[in-house]
Amino acid sequence: MEKELRLMKGNEAIAEAAIRAGTDGYFGYPITPQSEVLEYLTLEKPHERTGMVVLQAESEVAAINMVYGGAGCGKKVMTSSSSPGISLKQEGISYIAGAELPCLVVNVVRGGPGLGTIQPSQSDYFQATKGGGHGDYKMIVLAPSSVQEMADFVELAFDLAFKYRNPAMILSDGAIGQMMEKVWLKPQKERSKELPGWATTGKTPDRERNIITSLDLDSNKQEQFNIKLQKKYREMQEKEVRYETFQCEDAEYLLVAYGTSSRVSQKAIQLARKEGIKVGLLRPITLFPFPSKEINELANQVKGILSVEMSAGQMVEDVRLAVNGKVPVEHFGRMGGIVTTAEEVVENLKIKIIGG
Repeated sequence: MEKELRLMKGNEAIAEAAIRAGTDGYFGYPITPQSEVLEYLTLEKPHERTGMVVLQAESEVAAINMVYGGAGCGKKVMTSSSSPGISLKQEGISYIAGAELPCLVVNVVRGGPGLGTIQPSQSDYFQATKGGGHGDYKMIVLAPSSVQEMADFVELAFDLAFKYRNPAMILSDGAIGQMMEKVWLKPQKERSKELPGWATTGKTPDRERNIITSLDLDSNKQEQFNIKLQKKYREMQEKEVRYETFQCEDAEYLLVAYGTSSRVSQKAIQLARKEGIKVGLLRPITLFPFPSKEINELANQVKGILSVEMSAGQMVEDVRLAVNGKVPVEHFGRMGGIVTTAEEVVENLKIKIIGG
């Protein structure tokens, strides 16, 4: 079976990609601007196509705990929500990370804080990359910038989640979730009947039952477990960094942006180069692990860096840590659901970096 070309919303692409990736179960709750994920799965009836379970839970808290249960059984399970809904899932995500279980969490970000707006934002960067729940844990965080990547990152996120026994997140935003683009969909994969050796399948003649928990009241054992987790996160940083560069070969200035902001930044580079300003873009694809080494290396050739975000300035902190004082790093962002324009990016590059 060959790939199939369709015109789809980003949210729909995630849902269809989940079916085709052989996902065992989806547990969610509607919230704008990601409700189409659940709606599409409900209308598509994947239980008839692949046997995939789709369930609207009674709340976000219930949904993430259903994911916890499904992941503990070794199944490929996922949930999706938008900013306030992800906040409600944080305790469950921390439990899943503490139990070392794989799953996929999708956040189609809207503006906050609080109920905020249903318009797109990138103000959940800290929550996603710094561990929004309690404890020293990390999630693998993938940041798509197109509908095609919304689809592609579903299978990638599951692969990484199972490789490291760790929750993975697709951190999108309301613009990419709602926009329509052409997308190539992969052929249908069969749901795997094989279960990992750690799955809670009960006692067997070959071994004792598996016990999955995030609880250990022995402080020494808990510390050793945390040391093990930190080692795993360092391995992710060594092996799983993903990024894309755009016109960086001769760049004298650098934009760093992800998601929708990276799309705007590409247009800004075209405008700036027409004025003779040599600027390039580094787009982080993994927000954790963050492409710190790559940004540090680019800092050796450029005069300054502008972090372009739809927030008050969150990723800019990681950019500054990566640059380590080599060149000036400034932030430009719009908030409240406003998507910046390419002209605004060029103007702020001139004011904050070139003229600064």
